[in-house]
Amino acid sequence: MVLGRLAHYAFDAVLFSAFLAGVKRSTGLTLRSDSLAESPKLRSWIETYLGVGEVIMDQSVAIMSSSGYFERKR
Repeated sequence: MVLGRLAHYAFDAVLFSAFLAGVKRSTGLTLRSDSLAESPKLRSWIETYLGVGEVIMDQSVAIMSSSGYFERKR
């Protein structure tokens, strides 16, 4: 029960990070980690968290680009 809940929260955190990466990519807006945390260690953790979202976003776009189910419209 606890392990399932932990996995659910982890998945939600990664999904939210990917959402923030999409916002950054489409609008240029990103979180200011220096305004969220005074501690350099916490700031580094936030940057790592946002980096995970960037990787997930990149991989998702690569998979969708190679699939026949999606097309790019500009």
